[in-house]
Amino acid sequence: MTLWFVFALMTAAAIFAVLWPLGRATAGKAGGSESAVYKDQLVEIGRDAAAGLIAAPEAEAARVEIGRRLLAATDAEQDVPAKASPRFRRAVAVLALVGLPALAMAFYLPLGSPRFPDFPLAERARAPSASDPMDNLVAQVQKHLEQNPTDGRGWNVLAPVLAKLGRFDDAVVAFRNAITYGGDTAARRADLGEAIAAAANGIITADAKAEFDRAVALDANEAKARFFLGLAAEQDGRMADAAAVWRDMLAKAPADAPWRSVVQAALARVGGPALPALSDDTIAAAQGMGAGDRNAMVQSMVDRLATRLKNDGNDVEGWLRLVRAYMVLGDRDKAKQAVADARQAVGSDSERLRQLNDGLKSAGLDG
Repeated sequence: MTLWFVFALMTAAAIFAVLWPLGRATAGKAGGSESAVYKDQLVEIGRDAAAGLIAAPEAEAARVEIGRRLLAATDAEQDVPAKASPRFRRAVAVLALVGLPALAMAFYLPLGSPRFPDFPLAERARAPSASDPMDNLVAQVQKHLEQNPTDGRGWNVLAPVLAKLGRFDDAVVAFRNAITYGGDTAARRADLGEAIAAAANGIITADAKAEFDRAVALDANEAKARFFLGLAAEQDGRMADAAAVWRDMLAKAPADAPWRSVVQAALARVGGPALPALSDDTIAAAQGMGAGDRNAMVQSMVDRLATRLKNDGNDVEGWLRLVRAYMVLGDRDKAKQAVADARQAVGSDSERLRQLNDGLKSAGLDG
Protein backbone atom coordinates (compact mmCIF):
# COMPACT_ATOMS: atom_id res chain seq x y z
CA MET A 1 0.00 0.00 0.00
CA THR A 2 2.83 2.41 0.84
CA LEU A 3 4.50 1.63 -2.46
CA TRP A 4 1.41 2.58 -4.45
CA PHE A 5 1.09 5.84 -2.47
CA VAL A 6 4.67 6.72 -3.43
CA PHE A 7 3.87 5.92 -7.06
CA ALA A 8 0.83 8.24 -6.91
CA LEU A 9 2.92 11.13 -5.57
CA MET A 10 5.55 10.61 -8.25
CA THR A 11 2.87 10.58 -10.96
CA ALA A 12 1.26 13.77 -9.61
CA ALA A 13 4.65 15.51 -9.62
CA ALA A 14 5.25 14.48 -13.23
CA ILE A 15 1.78 15.76 -14.28
CA PHE A 16 2.33 19.06 -12.45
CA ALA A 17 5.68 19.48 -14.22
CA VAL A 18 3.91 19.12 -17.59
CA LEU A 19 0.91 21.41 -16.88
CA TRP A 20 2.76 24.19 -15.03
CA PRO A 21 4.34 25.87 -18.09
CA LEU A 22 0.96 26.09 -19.87
CA GLY A 23 -0.77 27.74 -16.92
CA ARG A 24 2.16 30.08 -16.42
CA ALA A 25 2.11 31.31 -20.04
CA THR A 26 -1.63 31.93 -19.92
CA ALA A 27 -1.37 33.93 -16.69
CA GLY A 28 1.41 36.09 -18.10
CA LYS A 29 -0.66 36.95 -21.13
CA ALA A 30 -3.80 37.74 -19.15
CA GLY A 31 -2.05 40.09 -16.73
CA GLY A 32 -2.24 43.23 -19.02
CA SER A 33 0.43 45.23 -20.91
CA GLU A 34 2.99 47.72 -19.56
CA SER A 35 3.18 49.40 -22.97
CA ALA A 36 -0.36 50.82 -22.58
CA VAL A 37 0.64 52.56 -19.34
CA TYR A 38 3.71 54.16 -20.95
CA LYS A 39 1.63 55.33 -23.92
CA ASP A 40 -0.84 57.05 -21.55
CA GLN A 41 2.06 58.74 -19.78
CA LEU A 42 3.34 60.12 -23.12
CA VAL A 43 -0.13 61.60 -23.81
CA GLU A 44 -0.27 63.20 -20.35
CA ILE A 45 3.20 64.76 -20.82
CA GLY A 46 2.05 66.27 -24.12
CA ARG A 47 -1.02 67.81 -22.47
CA ASP A 48 1.01 69.19 -19.56
CA ALA A 49 3.54 70.76 -21.94
CA ALA A 50 0.79 72.37 -24.03
CA ALA A 51 -0.83 73.78 -20.89
CA GLY A 52 2.54 75.17 -19.73
CA LEU A 53 2.59 73.06 -16.60
CA ILE A 54 6.13 71.81 -17.31
CA ALA A 55 8.99 73.37 -19.25
CA ALA A 56 9.86 72.18 -22.72
CA PRO A 57 13.30 70.67 -21.78
CA GLU A 58 11.79 68.71 -18.90
CA ALA A 59 8.97 67.48 -21.12
CA GLU A 60 11.47 66.32 -23.74
CA ALA A 61 13.58 64.46 -21.15
CA ALA A 62 10.48 62.74 -19.77
CA ARG A 63 9.43 61.69 -23.26
CA VAL A 64 12.87 60.15 -23.91
CA GLU A 65 12.82 58.12 -20.63
CA ILE A 66 9.23 56.92 -21.10
CA GLY A 67 10.00 56.05 -24.73
CA ARG A 68 12.92 53.92 -23.63
CA ARG A 69 10.74 52.07 -21.11
CA LEU A 70 8.03 51.65 -23.76
CA LEU A 71 10.47 49.97 -26.15
CA ALA A 72 11.71 47.59 -23.43
CA ALA A 73 8.15 46.66 -22.44
CA THR A 74 7.19 46.04 -26.05
CA ASP A 75 10.17 43.72 -26.58
CA ALA A 76 9.35 41.75 -23.40
CA GLU A 77 5.72 41.27 -24.44
CA GLN A 78 6.80 39.94 -27.83
CA ASP A 79 8.87 37.21 -26.08
CA VAL A 80 5.85 35.88 -24.14
CA PRO A 81 4.47 32.70 -25.80
CA ALA A 82 1.14 33.00 -27.44
CA LYS A 83 -1.81 31.88 -25.41
CA ALA A 84 -2.56 28.19 -25.97
CA SER A 85 -5.96 27.36 -27.32
CA PRO A 86 -8.44 25.63 -24.98
CA ARG A 87 -8.50 22.53 -27.18
CA PHE A 88 -4.70 22.22 -27.06
CA ARG A 89 -4.62 22.66 -23.31
CA ARG A 90 -7.28 19.97 -22.85
CA ALA A 91 -5.33 17.55 -25.03
CA VAL A 92 -2.14 18.15 -23.06
CA ALA A 93 -4.00 17.73 -19.77
CA VAL A 94 -5.51 14.40 -20.87
CA LEU A 95 -2.12 13.20 -22.05
CA ALA A 96 -0.53 14.16 -18.72
CA LEU A 97 -3.27 12.65 -16.58
CA VAL A 98 -3.69 9.40 -18.52
CA GLY A 99 -0.65 8.95 -20.74
CA LEU A 100 2.06 9.38 -18.12
CA PRO A 101 0.64 6.80 -15.66
CA ALA A 102 -0.01 4.36 -18.53
CA LEU A 103 3.54 4.76 -19.84
CA ALA A 104 5.01 4.29 -16.36
CA MET A 105 3.02 1.08 -15.79
CA ALA A 106 4.03 -0.23 -19.21
CA PHE A 107 7.71 0.06 -18.21
CA TYR A 108 7.29 -1.12 -14.60
CA LEU A 109 5.20 -4.26 -14.92
CA PRO A 110 7.67 -6.26 -17.08
CA LEU A 111 10.56 -5.36 -14.76
CA GLY A 112 9.10 -5.70 -11.27
CA SER A 113 6.05 -6.16 -9.14
CA PRO A 114 5.05 -4.91 -5.68
CA ARG A 115 3.99 -8.47 -4.94
CA PHE A 116 7.60 -9.69 -5.06
CA PRO A 117 9.15 -10.29 -1.60
CA ASP A 118 12.10 -8.27 -0.44
CA PHE A 119 15.54 -9.46 -1.57
CA PRO A 120 17.95 -8.78 1.32
CA LEU A 121 21.40 -7.45 0.59
CA ALA A 122 23.00 -10.56 2.08
CA GLU A 123 21.14 -12.71 -0.42
CA ARG A 124 22.13 -10.43 -3.29
CA ALA A 125 25.79 -10.78 -2.34
CA ARG A 126 25.57 -14.57 -2.05
CA ALA A 127 27.56 -16.30 -4.73
CA PRO A 128 25.44 -18.72 -6.80
CA SER A 129 25.87 -22.37 -5.86
CA ALA A 130 27.80 -24.49 -8.28
CA SER A 131 25.09 -27.11 -8.13
CA ASP A 132 22.30 -24.72 -9.15
CA PRO A 133 22.71 -25.27 -12.92
CA MET A 134 23.05 -29.04 -12.31
CA ASP A 135 19.83 -29.03 -10.28
CA ASN A 136 18.05 -27.31 -13.17
CA LEU A 137 19.33 -29.92 -15.62
CA VAL A 138 18.28 -32.74 -13.29
CA ALA A 139 14.80 -31.25 -13.02
CA GLN A 140 14.55 -31.14 -16.81
CA VAL A 141 15.66 -34.76 -17.17
CA GLN A 142 13.26 -35.87 -14.44
CA LYS A 143 10.40 -34.08 -16.20
CA HIS A 144 11.33 -35.87 -19.40
CA LEU A 145 11.43 -39.24 -17.63
CA GLU A 146 8.01 -38.62 -16.07
CA GLN A 147 6.64 -38.44 -19.60
CA ASN A 148 8.92 -41.24 -20.90
CA PRO A 149 9.45 -43.64 -17.97
CA THR A 150 10.85 -46.42 -20.18
CA ASP A 151 13.76 -44.33 -21.49
CA GLY A 152 16.62 -46.49 -20.25
CA ARG A 153 19.25 -44.12 -21.64
CA GLY A 154 17.73 -41.23 -19.71
CA TRP A 155 17.78 -43.19 -16.44
CA ASN A 156 21.37 -44.24 -17.12
CA VAL A 157 22.37 -40.58 -17.53
CA LEU A 158 20.39 -39.36 -14.52
CA ALA A 159 21.48 -41.99 -11.97
CA PRO A 160 25.20 -41.10 -11.61
CA VAL A 161 24.35 -37.38 -11.51
CA LEU A 162 21.97 -37.95 -8.61
CA ALA A 163 24.67 -39.94 -6.82
CA LYS A 164 27.18 -37.13 -7.37
CA LEU A 165 24.71 -34.63 -5.88
CA GLY A 166 24.34 -36.82 -2.78
CA ARG A 167 20.72 -37.82 -3.55
CA PHE A 168 21.46 -41.49 -2.98
CA ASP A 169 17.88 -42.72 -2.48
CA ASP A 170 16.86 -41.15 -5.78
CA ALA A 171 20.02 -42.57 -7.38
CA VAL A 172 19.06 -46.10 -6.25
CA VAL A 173 15.67 -45.75 -7.97
CA ALA A 174 17.33 -44.35 -11.10
CA PHE A 175 19.91 -47.18 -11.25
CA ARG A 176 17.16 -49.81 -10.87
CA ASN A 177 15.21 -48.20 -13.72
CA ALA A 178 18.38 -48.05 -15.83
CA ILE A 179 18.79 -51.79 -15.37
CA THR A 180 15.10 -52.49 -16.02
CA TYR A 181 14.80 -50.40 -19.17
CA GLY A 182 18.42 -50.22 -20.35
CA GLY A 183 19.72 -53.72 -19.76
CA ASP A 184 21.47 -55.65 -16.97
CA THR A 185 25.25 -55.11 -16.92
CA ALA A 186 27.97 -55.68 -14.35
CA ALA A 187 28.81 -51.96 -14.24
CA ARG A 188 25.19 -50.96 -13.55
CA ARG A 189 24.85 -53.57 -10.82
CA ALA A 190 28.07 -52.32 -9.21
CA ASP A 191 26.85 -48.72 -9.41
CA LEU A 192 23.53 -49.72 -7.87
CA GLY A 193 25.29 -51.51 -5.00
CA GLU A 194 27.48 -48.47 -4.41
CA ALA A 195 24.43 -46.18 -4.26
CA ILE A 196 22.69 -48.51 -1.78
CA ALA A 197 25.80 -48.51 0.40
CA ALA A 198 26.10 -44.71 0.19
CA ALA A 199 22.45 -44.34 1.21
CA ALA A 200 23.30 -46.48 4.28
CA ASN A 201 26.18 -44.15 5.24
CA GLY A 202 28.85 -46.40 3.76
CA ILE A 203 27.63 -49.68 5.28
CA ILE A 204 27.64 -52.61 2.86
CA THR A 205 24.13 -53.88 3.55
CA ALA A 206 22.78 -57.24 2.44
CA ASP A 207 21.03 -55.57 -0.51
CA ALA A 208 24.23 -53.82 -1.56
CA LYS A 209 26.28 -57.03 -1.28
CA ALA A 210 23.69 -58.87 -3.36
CA GLU A 211 24.15 -56.33 -6.16
CA PHE A 212 27.95 -56.69 -6.01
CA ASP A 213 27.62 -60.46 -6.16
CA ARG A 214 25.38 -60.11 -9.25
CA ALA A 215 27.94 -57.80 -10.84
CA VAL A 216 30.78 -60.29 -10.30
CA ALA A 217 28.57 -63.07 -11.66
CA LEU A 218 28.15 -61.03 -14.85
CA ASP A 219 31.84 -60.03 -15.02
CA ALA A 220 34.39 -61.65 -12.73
CA ASN A 221 36.79 -58.75 -13.32
CA GLU A 222 34.38 -55.96 -12.35
CA ALA A 223 36.76 -53.92 -10.19
CA LYS A 224 34.25 -51.80 -8.30
CA ALA A 225 32.15 -54.78 -7.26
CA ARG A 226 35.20 -56.78 -6.17
CA PHE A 227 36.55 -53.88 -4.13
CA PHE A 228 33.26 -53.44 -2.28
CA LEU A 229 33.01 -57.18 -1.64
CA GLY A 230 36.40 -56.90 0.06
CA LEU A 231 35.08 -53.92 2.01
CA ALA A 232 32.05 -55.98 3.07
CA ALA A 233 34.39 -58.66 4.39
CA GLU A 234 36.36 -56.02 6.29
CA GLN A 235 33.17 -54.60 7.85
CA ASP A 236 32.20 -58.12 8.91
CA GLY A 237 35.58 -58.53 10.65
CA ARG A 238 36.91 -61.03 8.09
CA MET A 239 40.23 -59.27 7.51
CA ALA A 240 41.89 -62.25 5.90
CA ASP A 241 39.09 -62.60 3.37
CA ALA A 242 39.23 -58.86 2.57
CA ALA A 243 43.00 -59.03 2.11
CA ALA A 244 42.64 -62.06 -0.16
CA VAL A 245 40.12 -60.25 -2.40
CA TRP A 246 42.24 -57.13 -2.70
CA ARG A 247 45.50 -59.01 -3.12
CA ASP A 248 43.97 -60.96 -5.99
CA MET A 249 42.79 -57.71 -7.56
CA LEU A 250 46.32 -56.28 -7.45
CA ALA A 251 47.87 -59.44 -8.84
CA LYS A 252 45.55 -59.40 -11.89
CA ALA A 253 45.32 -55.64 -12.37
CA PRO A 254 47.07 -53.75 -15.16
CA ALA A 255 50.08 -51.77 -14.01
CA ASP A 256 48.30 -48.51 -14.87
CA ALA A 257 44.96 -49.35 -13.23
CA PRO A 258 43.60 -46.06 -11.83
CA TRP A 259 42.26 -47.75 -8.71
CA ARG A 260 45.51 -49.54 -7.81
CA SER A 261 46.53 -47.04 -5.11
CA VAL A 262 43.08 -47.24 -3.48
CA VAL A 263 43.25 -51.01 -3.25
CA GLN A 264 46.82 -50.89 -1.96
CA ALA A 265 45.75 -48.51 0.82
CA ALA A 266 42.82 -50.78 1.72
CA LEU A 267 45.09 -53.82 1.77
CA ALA A 268 47.55 -52.06 4.06
CA ARG A 269 44.66 -51.10 6.33
CA VAL A 270 43.70 -54.71 6.98
CA GLY A 271 47.33 -55.74 7.53
CA GLY A 272 48.09 -57.21 4.14
CA PRO A 273 51.23 -56.43 2.11
CA ALA A 274 50.92 -54.48 -1.13
CA LEU A 275 53.15 -53.97 -4.14
CA PRO A 276 55.15 -50.74 -4.13
CA ALA A 277 53.73 -47.86 -6.12
CA LEU A 278 54.99 -47.69 -9.69
CA SER A 279 56.60 -44.63 -11.24
CA ASP A 280 54.93 -42.70 -14.05
CA ASP A 281 57.54 -43.95 -16.53
CA THR A 282 56.87 -47.55 -15.55
CA ILE A 283 53.13 -47.11 -15.89
CA ALA A 284 53.57 -45.54 -19.30
CA ALA A 285 55.77 -48.45 -20.42
CA ALA A 286 53.15 -50.95 -19.22
CA GLN A 287 50.41 -49.51 -21.41
CA GLY A 288 49.54 -51.76 -24.29
CA MET A 289 51.14 -54.84 -22.75
CA GLY A 290 49.35 -58.11 -22.32
CA ALA A 291 48.78 -59.63 -18.88
CA GLY A 292 51.72 -62.01 -19.26
CA ASP A 293 54.08 -59.24 -20.34
CA ARG A 294 53.04 -57.04 -17.43
CA ASN A 295 53.58 -59.83 -14.93
CA ALA A 296 57.01 -60.47 -16.43
CA MET A 297 57.81 -56.77 -16.16
CA VAL A 298 56.79 -56.75 -12.47
CA GLN A 299 58.89 -59.86 -11.78
CA SER A 300 61.84 -58.22 -13.52
CA MET A 301 61.44 -55.11 -11.35
CA VAL A 302 61.40 -57.24 -8.21
CA ASP A 303 64.52 -59.13 -9.30
CA ARG A 304 66.37 -55.89 -10.01
CA LEU A 305 65.37 -54.55 -6.59
CA ALA A 306 66.62 -57.73 -4.91
CA THR A 307 69.94 -57.53 -6.77
CA ARG A 308 70.42 -53.88 -5.78
CA LEU A 309 69.71 -54.61 -2.11
CA LYS A 310 72.29 -57.41 -2.06
CA ASN A 311 74.90 -54.88 -3.15
CA ASP A 312 73.62 -52.07 -0.91
CA GLY A 313 71.67 -53.38 2.06
CA ASN A 314 71.30 -50.09 3.95
CA ASP A 315 68.04 -49.13 2.15
CA VAL A 316 65.41 -50.09 4.75
CA GLU A 317 62.50 -48.87 2.61
CA GLY A 318 63.82 -50.91 -0.31
CA TRP A 319 63.83 -54.08 1.82
CA LEU A 320 60.25 -53.40 2.89
CA ARG A 321 59.17 -52.94 -0.74
CA LEU A 322 60.88 -56.19 -1.69
CA VAL A 323 59.16 -58.16 1.07
CA ARG A 324 55.74 -56.71 0.15
CA ALA A 325 56.32 -57.51 -3.52
CA TYR A 326 57.15 -61.18 -2.79
CA MET A 327 54.02 -61.46 -0.64
CA VAL A 328 51.79 -60.06 -3.36
CA LEU A 329 53.37 -62.39 -5.91
CA GLY A 330 52.52 -65.24 -3.55
CA ASP A 331 56.14 -66.29 -2.97
CA ARG A 332 56.22 -66.47 0.84
CA ASP A 333 59.53 -68.37 0.95
CA LYS A 334 61.33 -65.54 -0.86
CA ALA A 335 59.57 -63.03 1.37
CA LYS A 336 60.88 -64.78 4.50
CA GLN A 337 64.37 -64.99 3.00
CA ALA A 338 64.21 -61.26 2.18
CA VAL A 339 63.31 -60.49 5.81
CA ALA A 340 66.28 -62.52 7.03
CA ASP A 341 68.62 -60.87 4.51
CA ALA A 342 67.35 -57.42 5.49
CA ARG A 343 67.99 -58.01 9.19
CA GLN A 344 71.45 -59.31 8.46
CA ALA A 345 72.23 -56.30 6.23
CA VAL A 346 71.12 -53.65 8.71
CA GLY A 347 71.90 -55.53 11.90
CA SER A 348 74.94 -53.39 12.62
CA ASP A 349 72.79 -50.24 12.66
CA SER A 350 70.29 -50.36 15.54
CA GLU A 351 68.24 -47.42 14.19
CA ARG A 352 67.80 -49.01 10.74
CA LEU A 353 66.96 -52.34 12.38
CA ARG A 354 64.27 -50.63 14.43
CA GLN A 355 62.83 -48.99 11.29
CA LEU A 356 62.82 -52.35 9.52
CA ASN A 357 60.99 -54.11 12.36
CA ASP A 358 58.45 -51.28 12.64
CA GLY A 359 57.81 -51.42 8.88
CA LEU A 360 57.31 -55.18 8.97
CA LYS A 361 54.86 -54.88 11.87
CA SER A 362 52.84 -52.16 10.13
CA ALA A 363 52.60 -54.42 7.09
CA GLY A 364 51.25 -57.27 9.21
CA LEU A 365 54.42 -59.32 8.96
CA ASP A 366 56.51 -60.83 11.73
CA GLY A 367 58.49 -58.00 13.34
